Amino acid sequence: MELTPHLFKRMEDRRFSEVDLRTMLNKATSYHPDVEPGRWALVARHGRRQWEVIVEPDADARVLVVVTAYPIEGE
Repeated sequence: MELTPHLFKRMEDRRFSEVDLRTMLNKATSYHPDVEPGRWALVARHGRRQWEVIVEPDADARVLVVVTAYPIEGE
């Protein structure tokens, strides 16, 4: 798994840790294609809210790149 610089900034802004992120990924309840081709949105819970974690598989490097994570508004 690879974490992007953008994600680290969002982790700070949205107050979640790498441990929180890994827990969300392990307990994701569903997924769907993201608006950006080649990316996927994983749906998970963190605290009392639903979140989306945006990931992009990198087949050449054989890693999952985590792009960002955010709480779903209007839940």
